[in-house]
Amino acid sequence: MQPTKQRQHTPIAALVVMALGWALLGSAAQAQTSNPGTAPLTLQALFEQAWQRQPEAQSAALRREAAQATRSAATAWTAEPIALELSTKTDRPGSNQGSREAEVGLALPLWLPGERARKAALADAEAQALDSRQRAAQLQLAATVREAWWAAQRAQADQALAQDRLLNAQRLAADVARRVRAGDLSRADQAQADGAVAQAEAALAEAQGARDAAQAALAAWGVQEAAPTLALADGAEPEPAVPDAAAAAAQHPAATDWQDQAEVARRAADLAAVQTRANPELTVAATRGREQAGDRYQQTFTVGLRVPLGGGDRAQAKQATARADAIDAEARAAVEQRRLAADIAAAMARVKATQAQRDALARHAALAQGTRGFIDKAFRLGEADGPTRLRVELEAAQAERQLARARIDAAAAISHLRQALGLLPQ
Repeated sequence: MQPTKQRQHTPIAALVVMALGWALLGSAAQAQTSNPGTAPLTLQALFEQAWQRQPEAQSAALRREAAQATRSAATAWTAEPIALELSTKTDRPGSNQGSREAEVGLALPLWLPGERARKAALADAEAQALDSRQRAAQLQLAATVREAWWAAQRAQADQALAQDRLLNAQRLAADVARRVRAGDLSRADQAQADGAVAQAEAALAEAQGARDAAQAALAAWGVQEAAPTLALADGAEPEPAVPDAAAAAAQHPAATDWQDQAEVARRAADLAAVQTRANPELTVAATRGREQAGDRYQQTFTVGLRVPLGGGDRAQAKQATARADAIDAEARAAVEQRRLAADIAAAMARVKATQAQRDALARHAALAQGTRGFIDKAFRLGEADGPTRLRVELEAAQAERQLARARIDAAAAISHLRQALGLLPQ
């Protein structure tokens, strides 16, 4: 009988090893390690924590205050703050003799024709650009956070799969040990089953290290919990309504940022077109003086106008630079829109493909589970042999693993589509 056992040993042992390598439970993809009473971390909460740590978020209030102050300055009566002028004159310093004269005046910088309205328009454009720049910064951060989030989701699912693999390997090793004691299997089968347990333990250690590393990466975005106890909520985001790719690209925060920068440059060029010289100044002064000691003090009033000459090449250079900036920003906005439209179309195709793959693998997993139930019952009744049972177990495990990955890929594809559309995490 020993030669017969040896001939059966090779296919059974090989299938045992293969089955242990792919074995998992259907709930492995949703398994989480969480502390009792601790709410799982969501993608939206992670993004909000990460945004609060960003320099753009911390300086946003002050930048809005500065923009409002610039807009208020554009509505002032004078182009620059009013200046106070004080002067005194005498022909005999150090004595009260001789002539004396004291003058107090105000210098009022005047707006150039059209300058006030154009400066207000520039202030409005800068305020709008500030908002669009912040939205673009938020979306850029969202891309990084989403990448770290899905990496953690995959690592956590792999760790759960490795844990189930180890449990299944231990159960099979115990079953093999009982059959060895009963004389149905050889000690070589026991050694290979124990080796499969050791391999499962090594795979679990590797998966736990990858999960801890992925969760530790989340700590850079404000997560305070220790990586081994961090629980991640279901990462699925709501699927957005998909508009026309070109129209969505035109409204994307990244494209809007460049468009607003182009508008700022255009307004700056318009302002430079009227700022061909320095601002004129209206001066109003009161003078009180005497000719010599003993004379009565006389008071006079002076009204003057100071008109600077043209700025020449300096003004032309300023205007040309502003118009060049406008052309550059407009060209960048057009390039960005074309790139975003392509990204949106690709993301839409990816969502459809991953969803179709998920649905197909769900049907395949259901059929594999049904087959596994039938064969398991037949094996207990002695109507199916060991290799058939292990082969069916392997196929069911492979189907469950593929389905778990497909579900994550489908959810990540929706998240990528939302990123391509310029939507923040939800």
